[in-house]
Amino acid sequence: MAPVETGTTVPERDRPGSPPSAAGSLEVGWLGRVDYREAWALQHRLVDQRAAGEIPDQLLLLEHPSVLTLGRQADEAHVLASPTELASRDIEIIRVERGGEVTYHGPGQLVAYPVIDVHARGLLIKPLVRALEEAMIETCARFGVSTGRRPGEPGCWCDPEGPQPRKIGALGLRVERGVTYHGIALNVAVDLRDFELIDPCGMPGVLATSIVAEGGAIEGSGTEVVARAASVFAGAFAGSIDARLIGVLPGEQHET
Repeated sequence: MAPVETGTTVPERDRPGSPPSAAGSLEVGWLGRVDYREAWALQHRLVDQRAAGEIPDQLLLLEHPSVLTLGRQADEAHVLASPTELASRDIEIIRVERGGEVTYHGPGQLVAYPVIDVHARGLLIKPLVRALEEAMIETCARFGVSTGRRPGEPGCWCDPEGPQPRKIGALGLRVERGVTYHGIALNVAVDLRDFELIDPCGMPGVLATSIVAEGGAIEGSGTEVVARAASVFAGAFAGSIDARLIGVLPGEQHET
């Protein structure tokens, strides 16, 4: 994915056939821990519905069991573990439509899938990428971890300009019929040893980190920790694209 540009003002305008205020609304849903293939199929259904103007923009927030995903042109050589090792750990490799290289998903990681009609929202892809990065940066900051961007390397990084940059968030999108899907993966309290299975995002030697590993203060355990990060991310992302957040987040009630 190309380097991002600066953001843009997002007009609230609906396209013909969309529900009232569909372009301005962002409907958020916390799904908890969901199998990757199940969430993938759900994204496809929502893309169809959004392209038909049947639903407003969506933001799915969840956590996956351990899985490796490959972008449509990703090099399998960046999977370092043998098929036998992956099978012994019940970790599947799935090739999907998004751009980018191999990515690990697993417990302790926040995954966010924005299903957004960029034409209805008047939003270009590069500013959308920047908004997703900004939401990750704001989420890390809320829990006491300073992060930033690296030119030409989409995602979220700790010490991005320092001698040892560490990747804390990955990003990869797909756009069909003007609607986005796939999205971001932010390491909250993930077991970082699982990243030894791959060259994260196809970059040999890159270090993976998490909010907890960087000393972030976040209460709870298990999926509860990811849910707390999900609530912060949703608000930050909605603000970045000037969207009205609707739906229910863990522990929070938003206007419906």
